Amino acid sequence: MKLYKSFFYLSLLFFVGCTQDKIEEAKKDKKLISYVNPFIGTGGHGHTYPGATMPFGMMQLSPDTRLDGWDGCSGYHYSDTEIYGFSHTHLSGTGVSDYGDILLMPTNKLIFNNGADGKEGYKSKFSHENEEAEPGFYKVHLDDTNIDVALTLSKRSGMHQYNFPASDNQFVILDLVHRDKVLDAKINRISDTELTGYRFSEAWATDQRLFFAIETSHSFTDVLQSPPKKGLAGAQKIALNFINPNNEPVSIKIGISAVDIEGAKKNLEAEIGNQTFEEVKKTAQDFWEKQLEKIVVEDTNEDHKVNFYTSMYHVSIAPNLYQDVDGRYRGMDMKIHETKDFDYYTVFSLWDTYRAAHPLYTIIEQEKTNDFINTFLAKYDEGGIMPIWDLAANYTGCMIGYHAVPVIADAYLKGIRSYDVEKAFKAMKHSATRDKLGLDSYKNFGFIPVEKESESVSKTLEYAYDDWTIAQMAKSLGKEDDYKMYSERAQYYKNVFDPESQFMRGRFRNTWFAPFDPYEVNFNYTEANSWQYSFYVPQDITGFTKLLGGKAQLENQLDKLFTAEDKTSGSHQVDITGLIGQYAHGNEPSHHMAYLYNFVNKPGKTQEKVRQILTELYTNTPDGISGNEDCGQMSAWYIFSSLGFYPVTPGSNQYIIGSPLFEKATINLESGKSFTVEAKNQSEENKYIKSVKLNGENYEYSFINHSDIMNGGNLVFEMTNEPSNWGTKDKFIPSTKIDEHVIVASPFIAKGAIAFKGSTEVSLGNVDKEASVYYRLGSKGGFKKYEKPLTIAKFMNLAVYAEKAGIKSKTITTDFYKIDPNLKIDLLSDYANQYNAGGNNALIDGILGTEDFRTGTWQGYFDTDLVAVVDLGSQKEINEVSVSFLQDQRSWIFYPTEVTCLISSDNKNFEVGYYRIDNTTESDEVKIREIKIPFENKNIRYIKIIAKKLGKLPAWHLGYKHDGRSWLFVDEIQIK
Repeated sequence: MKLYKSFFYLSLLFFVGCTQDKIEEAKKDKKLISYVNPFIGTGGHGHTYPGATMPFGMMQLSPDTRLDGWDGCSGYHYSDTEIYGFSHTHLSGTGVSDYGDILLMPTNKLIFNNGADGKEGYKSKFSHENEEAEPGFYKVHLDDTNIDVALTLSKRSGMHQYNFPASDNQFVILDLVHRDKVLDAKINRISDTELTGYRFSEAWATDQRLFFAIETSHSFTDVLQSPPKKGLAGAQKIALNFINPNNEPVSIKIGISAVDIEGAKKNLEAEIGNQTFEEVKKTAQDFWEKQLEKIVVEDTNEDHKVNFYTSMYHVSIAPNLYQDVDGRYRGMDMKIHETKDFDYYTVFSLWDTYRAAHPLYTIIEQEKTNDFINTFLAKYDEGGIMPIWDLAANYTGCMIGYHAVPVIADAYLKGIRSYDVEKAFKAMKHSATRDKLGLDSYKNFGFIPVEKESESVSKTLEYAYDDWTIAQMAKSLGKEDDYKMYSERAQYYKNVFDPESQFMRGRFRNTWFAPFDPYEVNFNYTEANSWQYSFYVPQDITGFTKLLGGKAQLENQLDKLFTAEDKTSGSHQVDITGLIGQYAHGNEPSHHMAYLYNFVNKPGKTQEKVRQILTELYTNTPDGISGNEDCGQMSAWYIFSSLGFYPVTPGSNQYIIGSPLFEKATINLESGKSFTVEAKNQSEENKYIKSVKLNGENYEYSFINHSDIMNGGNLVFEMTNEPSNWGTKDKFIPSTKIDEHVIVASPFIAKGAIAFKGSTEVSLGNVDKEASVYYRLGSKGGFKKYEKPLTIAKFMNLAVYAEKAGIKSKTITTDFYKIDPNLKIDLLSDYANQYNAGGNNALIDGILGTEDFRTGTWQGYFDTDLVAVVDLGSQKEINEVSVSFLQDQRSWIFYPTEVTCLISSDNKNFEVGYYRIDNTTESDEVKIREIKIPFENKNIRYIKIIAKKLGKLPAWHLGYKHDGRSWLFVDEIQIK
């Protein structure tokens, strides 16, 4: 008995001790949906919409205030004052426009024109004072017609409610021509309260198909637009004239489907049926409340809570359900498939969302993460490859990398595995082993040469990270050969690191692309410059630090990043926003950078920068997001960072600690467990961490493991107003490193002209100073060890490789071109540096341009005539002068309007030849045209080429409205 009592008391003491360490979970003080401000991001360049949607739902029922333009991607912009109507599909925070399907607009004027042309239309002015938006609900007053509109919805179906000012002239326009190019459209009148139909359209998704079924609360007579749009089957616009003598609210219920009309009917019946507007709204908002309760925060700063829950709202909008209630969906092969084993989705903005949104889903949306991966594998079966950026059963060809891969690897390594793992791994390797998008060069050379593929630096870096995640999954699966191969490929970032400038640079014919300006936005990077991509090695920060020369140098580079001039040069890139120095928070490549200070023992600097970003670049205003929201990524950064940690390297199962923003936050996990973060003494000044406890134990590490969160418990920060020594010791800092299957980087040409007159002296370099470099001149003979510069005086190819400890690099071969030493060219026009094609001699170097202008083989002139004089050195007999031009109208590159060739023996008296071009005919084709001007047996010395620019873009071009100007892209001038 005494033994039993002793054990009981010991157990009680242990229990009491444990409960003393347990902190109380965060509690909400009111409904969380009241903290959501759907207007955040609708201004500036956020590209969000304020209308009604459901978490990851198929329908987005929202007003349309803008028909085109970059800031009209969501269909709505806060600066607008007119509403065209209310359509049922929208994209949240994207940088490309699409959707806006099936527009409905109540009016009391029978007008089919939308008014975009300045003429009278069915559009109406509105005021933000008479506009309300909540999760699952939107309401607005239309000033021109005095009509009140309210919208709510379920996942695949929605409901409109209109209050007209009078019982007569109650019209609703159904417009299927709205926004995108219509391929086909049909409206069927089933009864005086029912309509069905479809709309097939082309925009970013080139073949989008949407079907609908509409039920109305009141009978209507219909007035068909006459005549229908030429070339399209069925009606495209119709006016419903409601019979409503008692002037009751008019309700319209609509179901949508990508499968067929029957699917739209089933969706409407299953989700809304006979429910009232208020019942549908309550269900939607109850669902949203449950969604937001996945993370509960406590704080006295109301704006911070609004920013947080609006971020939770935005991160829960996409991906979008793309499957009917009966399990049918339209696959990437455009055929109808069916599954009830998982939910099928679309709108995967993976270049953005793999960084933080999908890692967030592995914490709060584990079941959906399995659905997302099963969707990837279904798309792999249907379309032949996992998506990069898919939209409505279409591959859009947008963005870079194969970032379905890290989403799968990250989930798998965190134990989320309700899918065919072997098939997933096979699909991952398939994505990495194609020959498109620069992958053939990447596999062959260990990097992507500038002349082979555009955005070569960014693609090399992102492929390398993706490959690392394949390696980590291979290691877990015991696939040693794959682990070795992809670990090696994960180190290819070393091949685009220039040790002299210490930036990631393009390799152009195995030289460094020059002249180099890290501020310049050019075709070597994706929506960025070298500043914004040179820190992207999340898989091997240890190796990257070694390349730089150590932790002190990485810290120094980061300091320079945040204090550099906040301007860019080169191309104007609208996505580069939210600048702190050259850190660009408005675009994704920068998102991990503030956390890199933890890797160099300086967590205080991470805490300072993270808090600055949280409080300066996220605000409770329409312009409250510093760039495109990008389907949840901008919001996921805020959610993670405000909680106090961020996934710098998805696939590592670690989150790097920053600076928690809230007094208390509790993550409510699907397992029933919870993880609570408390920040004691947190304030605007107290942004630095003094100490940390994890589950009651002192915690010195400046990172936290995924398992610590998923096991439940608490993380308690003691905050202070100045940096402390917490997390600064080597044993407590995070690291990512590749220390198995280490590769040797390929040598580069450090000095020497690829196209030269006379001769050129060639020096070779390598990232690893300890590696030996070997070379071979010509195609025969063996390789020699490089010891001193080489002299090349004729057309020749140079092959090089490096070796260290018996490990060889890839072999790189470069052709050298000898320019006729008698030839001289004088450029009287200025070319753009980012399109220099190799410099002043590019037009006579014998190297011809390819169809992709972004590969650096064309010389580009913006809104400038080309004027060039070629001196043959002495009088020579010529028969023909030719010069080539590129046309890529989508990229604003047009043929010249006229090419003039003047020839002379004395540079004073000229004979003139002309060639005129009709260059304003619209074309989607990329073409090269060689302009040939004949001269029969003329003895001349000087040739002057004048190519006249188009200048202002044609009225049919998208750039016309922005006073856009054309580019001239020219290459080799050839004399015969």
